[in-house]
Amino acid sequence: MTRSLQAVAYRRPSVLESAAGGQLLGLETSRGATPTGVKDHPQFFAGFLTSPQVASAALLAVADVAAARYYQQQLRASLDPVVTGNGDRLRFESFSGCCGVYARLDVLEPGLDGGQVGHGTTNVDVNNPLREALSRIGSDDPLHLRVGPEELAVTTLDGPVVEKKVPLPDRWLRGFAEAQVIAAGFDLRAELPAADAVRFLRALPRGGARAASTGPRWVVPSGKTLRPTTRAVPGAVCLPGPERLIALQRVLRHATALRVYGPAVTGGGAATASAWEVVLPGMRLTLTLSPDSSRGFSGEGGVLDALATDEAAEDAELISVLLAWEPRVDVADLASASGLTPERVRAALIRLGTSGRVGYDTAEAAYFHRELPYDAERVERHNPRLRSARALVAAGAVALDGALGTVTAEDGHVHRVRDEAGVLSCSCLWWAKYRGGRGPCKHALAVRMVRRGDAAAERDMARVEADAR
Repeated sequence: MTRSLQAVAYRRPSVLESAAGGQLLGLETSRGATPTGVKDHPQFFAGFLTSPQVASAALLAVADVAAARYYQQQLRASLDPVVTGNGDRLRFESFSGCCGVYARLDVLEPGLDGGQVGHGTTNVDVNNPLREALSRIGSDDPLHLRVGPEELAVTTLDGPVVEKKVPLPDRWLRGFAEAQVIAAGFDLRAELPAADAVRFLRALPRGGARAASTGPRWVVPSGKTLRPTTRAVPGAVCLPGPERLIALQRVLRHATALRVYGPAVTGGGAATASAWEVVLPGMRLTLTLSPDSSRGFSGEGGVLDALATDEAAEDAELISVLLAWEPRVDVADLASASGLTPERVRAALIRLGTSGRVGYDTAEAAYFHRELPYDAERVERHNPRLRSARALVAAGAVALDGALGTVTAEDGHVHRVRDEAGVLSCSCLWWAKYRGGRGPCKHALAVRMVRRGDAAAERDMARVEADAR
């Protein structure tokens, strides 16, 4: 696995301390993106949390995921959560070290009081002493929240900074991109009231190798609860590795509802990803699970088609100029402003997602703007299937013949790629194993690249001929 070290620096450790009229939760920020450019320690909020105990528990759940590995649990992860100010809300995001669980806490307008929310994205320090302090927050304790240093502190604090060197795997960055692409295909499948939600979640396995080895489970809505089923019947939702929902245990006593999201299931037994959202007073906590505990989001391949076209790259550059840290990115508005079709706007948003510039909110069925504070440009360069497909095209290994394309692989084997109603299938072992369930194989990607190149060449020739006339 390709890894690098990410330097994360804070003015001081995040702390929970006594203040006039209550307590102050000071979350320190690192270098991050804002509407006015990159800043070393941006401030996104200074005000009160309307439900201090709930917010503290939910923030700890996000930190739990950032520090966890649900596969190969003997290895520890240490990844600081990401915070985004979207003008009307704060979003805290994290990804597990095994790349299989994505967590997001949305603190909405009703959950905040007495301060304006800024715009931008950066890392936020959640250290062990802070975690212990947050776990002791009482229900009646007034809690002032400051995300980012006070303005005076930025200009007068000369003490030593707190710097961390954290490992940052490429597949972790790819996972952020794949998770939002997959979630964009989800719909709301079930909503449970508080008592039934708590009963269902508390009955799930809490962890351990035995729980992880039982394979994917399925549940189907039944009245006000979810009923287990042994197969993927229509309307069912996959619950892959239910022990990975353990972080939700922190907030169950505050839950007002549980919403479950997933793709349409028409039959068969292939595991799918799903999203589990606990509704809390003034906020939402969502965990998105990959299709298997041992299968991270980074290998799902949902972004490959968007990465494989130069058109999407040009469209993404245009769309990026129009983004303005909106909490909801409206595809129709972007299409109108850019002159692109909605389909091209969606492809551009997927492309932007590969560098962490957009996420997807299943509760609102909408993309949102954020800028991950990592060097995510290498995600595309280090995607092995995309890299192999481009090498095949460069080597002239692709031949087109109507709905059939042939690709001569590096080992000399010839693979046949067929177009069946817009879906490219292949005679290779990858397609035989996954049947498109983890994105296109390198041969299908190479054929798609050549086709798009030929189509672009034909359009250019038509323009030349039109100009000549």
